Amino acid sequence: MTTTTTNTQRAADEMRRLIFSGDLAAGSDHLETELAERFGMSRTPVREAALILEAQGLVSVRPRRGVRILPVSPDDMAEIYDVLTELESHAAGRAAAAGHSEAELSGMARAIDDMDAAVAAQNREAWAEADDRFHSELVRLGRNRRIETIVAMMSDQVRRARSLTLYLRPLPQGSNDDHRAVLEAIRKGSAYTAQSIHRAHRERAKEMLISLLRSHRLNQV
Repeated sequence: MTTTTTNTQRAADEMRRLIFSGDLAAGSDHLETELAERFGMSRTPVREAALILEAQGLVSVRPRRGVRILPVSPDDMAEIYDVLTELESHAAGRAAAAGHSEAELSGMARAIDDMDAAVAAQNREAWAEADDRFHSELVRLGRNRRIETIVAMMSDQVRRARSLTLYLRPLPQGSNDDHRAVLEAIRKGSAYTAQSIHRAHRERAKEMLISLLRSHRLNQV
């Protein structure tokens, strides 16, 4: 592998990471020289990396105007949520069947308490952070490393879309109620109930997110 190829892959990986983390925000424009300086490399691998990400629908490369970061489209999010719904619901059922102790469930319980506190304080960023922890704990308690890997990869894209809609949706009290119901089902060892509640929760979240993206045209650049 040549140095140019290595730098191209490194630039693509770094751009992807920054896009998913929100450091390169959806709708923002960046010159190749700016990105090259940020990554400590020449413009050539940055340009090649941008073309790779353009083919993946993450950016738009515009001659003499640099790279524009594209939001996740409603259709993309619908597909992502379909996958997450299946995998996380399966994890919820496995977690219930595993017979976890209260100590093992403490991380999930703390996340729910933190979500309740965040809603009471109308702190949406704190709620989103606690919500991420709840879903991570749920998948971890399902004890399937491949599911953990796939969900972690897609969760970055969900966070990216959610950041666009966080202040457009109602305060997520209903979401907290769903989370608490899933935890109670896991405590009782009811795999079917945990799986069913979480599936319905994810399907409602999908409908809300897609509706907000479309109605506010947040997929437009």
